[in-house]
Amino acid sequence: MEIRIKKSDLVSETSDVLVLGVYQDKQSFEHSASSKKIDELLEGLLTQIAKEESFHGKANQILWARSNDAFASKRLLLVGLGKKEECTLETIRQAAAIALSAIKQTTAKSAVCLLLGDVSDVRERTHAMIEGIRLADYGFGRYKKEKKTHLKSLDLLVEDGRDVIAAKKGMELAEQFVKGTLFVRDLVNTPGLHMAPQHLVDEAKLIAKNNKQIKVKVFDEEKLAKMGAGGILCVSQGSDHPSFLVHMTYTPATKSKKRIALVGKGVTFDSGGLSLKPADYMMTMKCDMAGAADVLGVFAVIAAIAPKVEVHGIFATVENMPSGNAIRPGDVIEIMNKKTVEVLNTDAEGRLILADALVYATRQKPDAIIDLATLTGACVVALGEEITGVMSNTPALSNALLTAAASAGEKMWELPLEKNYRKLIQGDIADIKNIGGRYGGALTAGLFLQEFVDKTPWAHLDIAGPAFAERDINAYEKKGATGHGVRTLLKYLLSI
Repeated sequence: MEIRIKKSDLVSETSDVLVLGVYQDKQSFEHSASSKKIDELLEGLLTQIAKEESFHGKANQILWARSNDAFASKRLLLVGLGKKEECTLETIRQAAAIALSAIKQTTAKSAVCLLLGDVSDVRERTHAMIEGIRLADYGFGRYKKEKKTHLKSLDLLVEDGRDVIAAKKGMELAEQFVKGTLFVRDLVNTPGLHMAPQHLVDEAKLIAKNNKQIKVKVFDEEKLAKMGAGGILCVSQGSDHPSFLVHMTYTPATKSKKRIALVGKGVTFDSGGLSLKPADYMMTMKCDMAGAADVLGVFAVIAAIAPKVEVHGIFATVENMPSGNAIRPGDVIEIMNKKTVEVLNTDAEGRLILADALVYATRQKPDAIIDLATLTGACVVALGEEITGVMSNTPALSNALLTAAASAGEKMWELPLEKNYRKLIQGDIADIKNIGGRYGGALTAGLFLQEFVDKTPWAHLDIAGPAFAERDINAYEKKGATGHGVRTLLKYLLSI
């Protein structure tokens, strides 16, 4: 589907559907110049239809009406924006997605849409609309032939020519944010049969091959053994697929004083190892590499958005399987920084591979490390399926990430790194153990990871809930991989 920015009058623009956003109001359409104008052309018919259909402009409401040749478009679609004082960029993002989904249910081939809302500048509103439209239009079609839609073009209308440039800039940036997000969705939706650790390595190499600003290093098992990466190697030893540590580097066009490391968990399938998961819990475990996929999604578009900061993308990738070679509960391993770990549960494997990846990241001497991982079911219990848990040793870093997340429309909430819980992971026969008991599992996992970042400013994003939706979440995040985290990271990198 082609999306264009056009300066035009909504009355004269020809299309199959004209989309207008409407704030919640009990008083017809007097509060909106565009809807008032359309209602006048229809001689009050719009007010009458809205009353009959109980349409008040509430968020997520839609209303269809015929144009009756009163304006150039054949049909009118009103989409509710809720109360004006409560409208945000996320409201606009959702409204654009709802409108797109409604249009796709018809045979319309073309649509025009006036920029929704007035809560921010034209650039930001356009950005939000493009994200909502493109993300709602996504379908994973590798194995199932997607139903073709009739819609071929959608024009976003600006009535003031001075806004065209700002709108186009918003669209250009949004298209890159969407590209990175959909890149992740495709990776995470791909089942383990076609997404082994080697496939993630290949994706990293392909990204670097196509851009001179990106370099990639790959450490295979022989190199990992020399590096002392016991966490990565112990998890992968039950699988027929070899493990890897991947290090991507983006260098900005102008020399940067800042260096950020993004670290991802890349378990391409998690059976639980010898601490085998129940069958029902395994069905979505292709998503356990979503953290590594997020790192790749950022690097897929990083040169195009051109942040003025050096970025290191690091991920460990393994498959966690049971076999005669698999690590056993009770075994002791040594991480790259020489700390020893009692592996009491082989299904708490993500923190083991992240431990090595974080140690490696600290050696790059970054100003900050951000890791992303589908790490704990405990975080999902605490925050539900839609919210990422954020833990950090640096308040300024967590605040910056939460600000970026709010702008991106990705829900995140800060959790504490409770010092008194550190004793829960104190090892009996090793330095630490990889589980901390029944309660506070998301927090003890965060405390475990903190053991491997030294004093580097660091934030841990537990994306176990929102990375993969087991039901439709909203108008643009449907069942399956969401790509959650990419847009927050891109916002954060551009803010530095």
